[in-house]
Amino acid sequence: MKKMEFVFLLIFFPVTLSVKHSVKFFLTVSSGVKNIPDFVVVGLIDEVPVGHCDSIEKKVEATQDWAKKLMEDYPEHLQWYTQECLISPHKYKAAIDMLKNQLNQTGDVHILQRMDGCEWDSETREINGFAQYGYNGEDFLVFDLETLTWIAQKPEAVIIKHSWDKDTPDIEVWKHFLTQRCPEFLKTYMDVGKSFLLRTELPSVSLLQKTPSSPVSCFATGFYPDRADMFWRKDGEELHEDVELGEILPNHDGSFQMSVDLNLSSVTPEDWRRYECVFHLSGVKDDIITKLDKAVIKTNCVPPSEFPAGPVIGGVVGLLLLAVCITGVFIWRRRKNGFKPANCFRLIIH
Repeated sequence: MKKMEFVFLLIFFPVTLSVKHSVKFFLTVSSGVKNIPDFVVVGLIDEVPVGHCDSIEKKVEATQDWAKKLMEDYPEHLQWYTQECLISPHKYKAAIDMLKNQLNQTGDVHILQRMDGCEWDSETREINGFAQYGYNGEDFLVFDLETLTWIAQKPEAVIIKHSWDKDTPDIEVWKHFLTQRCPEFLKTYMDVGKSFLLRTELPSVSLLQKTPSSPVSCFATGFYPDRADMFWRKDGEELHEDVELGEILPNHDGSFQMSVDLNLSSVTPEDWRRYECVFHLSGVKDDIITKLDKAVIKTNCVPPSEFPAGPVIGGVVGLLLLAVCITGVFIWRRRKNGFKPANCFRLIIH
């Protein structure tokens, strides 16, 4: 397509970016893991944690001011969440025992996780519900809302799939929740929390480096929403080699953070000026550009209060991050394919 034709299309047929809003629930039940709650559920709106409950406190707590107000204005929501928080631990602990028996498993440590909720597309107005389970850190079962059946993600899950497919009352419960209750929740939350959820905030951007030989990390924190991109470029061209992009992670105040590392081991000092970090927030015209300059790089030599010691830390400031590293225990990681094994089991609770 010629350049003028492309410009014509942009002017008379502008591209409308689709924005999706979501409500998600992350549930984790553990067996044989000491010194942590064996049941934790966290609710997220647009990827921001807004409430949680666990088997120790046994009560629902909102973590954002607008969510606290929602619980006051809509007590039926608090009642529903409280009921789920009290009933679910017993149900899912029994589910782990059932899985161990049906799969002929031994050993004390097992993790069952569930992620469910719905997404709303602001352009198409389409709402999609979803639910899936993970077991011991791997994808296990996914609910197909079109066929109202469970899809086994590994051979061991087939026997469970057949059993759950026959449970018609439970299938109807899932159908009702994903197609009616969850969308109603999301509509209410978007209305009550619109001043918070529909805002735009730019981040502060810093250059960080642990040691003189470490990669330089371009770290952005405090931005909202999470529809952002970040990259290094040289002489105006985006780099793909010697670059490592981190995940977008939530901060305690509902904003987000991300980082992108640049390996400078093969770059001479005189060439540093040719590099720059670019942060782009969806819907914002101007990018934030940070030139690679040794004079502005923060290192471990500065006081801890001035140095965010890595992207994970900022994501849990203000929340108690209960972390117990155990071999064979897994966590839910955000990625397209679902569950990912890790060496450290982390639960975010208040």
